[in-house]
Amino acid sequence: MALNIKKILVSQPKPITEKSPYYDIAKKYDLQIDFKPFIRVEPISLREFRAQKINIQDYVSVIFTAKTAIDHYFSLCKELRLPVSKSIKYFCLSEAVALYLQKYIVYRRRKIFFSKLAKLNDLLGHICKYNNENYLIPVSNIHRNSLFNLLDEKKIKYKTVTMYRTVNIDFRCDEKFDYDLLLFFSPAGIDSLLKNFPNFEQKNILIGTFGQTTAEAVEKAGLRIDISAPKPKIPSMVVALENFLNEINR
Repeated sequence: MALNIKKILVSQPKPITEKSPYYDIAKKYDLQIDFKPFIRVEPISLREFRAQKINIQDYVSVIFTAKTAIDHYFSLCKELRLPVSKSIKYFCLSEAVALYLQKYIVYRRRKIFFSKLAKLNDLLGHICKYNNENYLIPVSNIHRNSLFNLLDEKKIKYKTVTMYRTVNIDFRCDEKFDYDLLLFFSPAGIDSLLKNFPNFEQKNILIGTFGQTTAEAVEKAGLRIDISAPKPKIPSMVVALENFLNEINR
């Protein structure tokens, strides 16, 4: 496949400042990088949460698969005026997700576990060390069952709780979609792509994915993955992208 990358779509909101490394990459390689979320996340109401009849304070071990889940967990605790115990154990899908906890807690004083490879199987190893605990997993209304299947296999007790909903963002009919490379960060982004473009054919369009569940969604859709992260020594999509561009520009 002849690669001629000139226009990239990052399926995330536009950075607030011009200091984003994506802008450095665009300048270095003479590229156009656009930012366009395929989804938006909305909190559920307290009434919707209470209808699930779950007491957050019953759980001293919480599993976070995304930064969004962290935001809505702590936001809901604040709205319900529930104190967050310092004894809670946090199990995170990746180091990036784990470090995001610093927004809400004193990181070094908490019990925090994460997968160095951002892999569910790797995270499961930490969870199984505390196999007698009952875990709480904050999720969106739309989610994959990969983690739950693994927990079921190991007979780990857990409860999912919907704390937010994922809504597709529609593209305008007159909006150009002529990108050489698409970067995705969640399975919901792939779902939105196929909803917006039901006749989408990948052909020479490249796809980059961040995270195991996003990659699984791409493969399930019958699409090809050309760039993936995280990996050893490739902790972020930015690093993966620059490595890829270096390789094809040699």
